[in-house]
Amino acid sequence: MIPDHYERQAMLEIQHWKNPRAGGSLRAFKVINKPLDSLGNAILQAPGIGGILQGVIIALTGVCNDLAQLSVRPQAIFEEFRRDGWSGVASLGDIGALSLAGIDKTVGSLSAKYKGLALAEGMGAGLTGIAGLALDIPSLITLNLRAVGEYATYYGFDINKQEEKLFALQIMGLVSSPSDAAKNIAMAQLAAIARDTAKKRTWRQLEKHALVKIIQEIAKTLGIRLTKAKLAQTVPIVGAVVGGGYNVYFTTQVCDAAYYLYRERFLSMRFGPQVTAVAVRPA
Repeated sequence: MIPDHYERQAMLEIQHWKNPRAGGSLRAFKVINKPLDSLGNAILQAPGIGGILQGVIIALTGVCNDLAQLSVRPQAIFEEFRRDGWSGVASLGDIGALSLAGIDKTVGSLSAKYKGLALAEGMGAGLTGIAGLALDIPSLITLNLRAVGEYATYYGFDINKQEEKLFALQIMGLVSSPSDAAKNIAMAQLAAIARDTAKKRTWRQLEKHALVKIIQEIAKTLGIRLTKAKLAQTVPIVGAVVGGGYNVYFTTQVCDAAYYLYRERFLSMRFGPQVTAVAVRPA
């Protein structure tokens, strides 16, 4: 099977996004996240609510992934495909036979829905000040993990599998990475998960408790990073940008990452891993 013109163009778009030197979106991760990470870190180290808040958020973040993916409705997504003319779609397996162009058309402006929800959630939480962060951050994480879950389902991946939950959390880790080194590690880990699942390797070879521990550690790191970024909204002037605006920024980056990475995995499953390349240094 040979990729058509649309699929070849998609491969170029994916590589453009993944390669910061080509002007991809990954460069924005460091530009925005690094100063917020430093500012939030300074606040967390000061005596007071920072440490308590961080503990609460880490505890809540651990359950966000399961809650988010349970709320994804595959049957509603299958119905969307049928309304768009793909009458044979009744399961995730049926999506693999569709064209990438057809899937992209059905996905449409999915990100716009989640950006609107993120803005509303962030503005509402902002009215309660720093105390609202204990709900704001887990809500933001849950919202974005649900967005990732929807993208996964549209491109035919079962978000209820442990390896897919891990992949979803790694996308969040990529977006929240404050440095090139952290970003490269996250991207390399995403590539490794995608490669193993494409080769049909059984994840039962990895002991269940070990996989759960990995997921918990990623959730903990994600909670800490977002706590630092959102704590910066307590600082005058910066706060107006970091409140609802940060929620929209973060959600935009998550949706972009999910869009490109699941399209890449869809193409890799169809044409083989040689059709794409990971534009990051080994981790």
